[in-house]
Amino acid sequence: MLHFSVTKTSAIARCGRLATPHGAVDTPAFMPVGTAGSVKALTPRDVGEVGAQIVLANTYHLMLRPGDALIAELGGLRAFTGWNGPYLTDSGGYQVFSLSGLRSLDEHGVRFQSHIDGTAHVLSPERAIEIQERLGADIAMVLDECPPYPAPREAVAAATARSARWARRCRDARTRADQWLFAIVQGGVHLDLRARNAQELVSIGFDGYALGGLSVGEPKEDLKRVLDHVDEWLPAERPRYLMGVGTPEDIVEAVARGIDMFDCVLPTRNARNGQLFTRRGRISIRNARYRSDRRPPEPGCACYTCRTFSRAYLRHLHLAREMTAATLMSIHNLAHYLDTMKRIRQSIRSGRFEEFRQETVRTLAAGAGEGAC
Repeated sequence: MLHFSVTKTSAIARCGRLATPHGAVDTPAFMPVGTAGSVKALTPRDVGEVGAQIVLANTYHLMLRPGDALIAELGGLRAFTGWNGPYLTDSGGYQVFSLSGLRSLDEHGVRFQSHIDGTAHVLSPERAIEIQERLGADIAMVLDECPPYPAPREAVAAATARSARWARRCRDARTRADQWLFAIVQGGVHLDLRARNAQELVSIGFDGYALGGLSVGEPKEDLKRVLDHVDEWLPAERPRYLMGVGTPEDIVEAVARGIDMFDCVLPTRNARNGQLFTRRGRISIRNARYRSDRRPPEPGCACYTCRTFSRAYLRHLHLAREMTAATLMSIHNLAHYLDTMKRIRQSIRSGRFEEFRQETVRTLAAGAGEGAC
């Protein structure tokens, strides 16, 4: 029912297939972010039509609203949201970082003051697993403490050690055999802390392994330096997930270092802010040069937006603050990300990934800024 296999490699980059009870996922894979059970501005039909195979939802936010008990009563995430494919649920560990002013933590877990109504909620490792099992995710994540960047080494070491203890408690709390549990390797930009944490988590034993704390403001070179060691730290037969990263070029570089799964809010967030991703770089639709531009966002793109609408129309919608602008640009941006993943997989299968990687870097560098024009 749950199975992962690597089907092809090109140096360290790898293609695989992740089988879940609710559908298969081709890797390397990108997961659109549906924090509250919805990918912003899009319907589940839109998400499926652009090629997504798996969606991410968030434990913390769904715990607060509408509540995990209600979602379970209504049949779980798939019945509740209308997305019939696989779900991965983040545990709420990222909110330990992003909502640091509204929480306190100790060995038991995290006490949050709701950003919605101020009520108190406790998220322990056991509670995080209970919520994710109620939601019915195909892949659940352990609760971890995500330290900020920069932070003193001592604070990162303490958070990493606590995360390992919480990971063991999460594993011991699980009851569903039809749900995978991924551990999260922490350690900031300190290679020795990362290596030690990975070794400890692998010895505990999990279905997959993620790298957390690498989308919190650290320099790109530090991200690459940590990822350079993924292949030696993590078992080849388990899926590897880089949390919260990133741009298409970040993803290509991470695949080169053995990563299988990604999520990021950029495709939809940037769309809402009027920014479109293309193979030649990003364009800001607000720019006056697009006022009468008849071309689609990206000539040659097969998405609904590019088949149907001009840059001039998207600019008009965005400046008029029409909701449709966010929908149409989110469709394109997600289609671009998912097409990038498809081309990555094709290049690995044909043994041409390094050529693809270098060409992608050159093209994006040449088209920096408004290079897609």
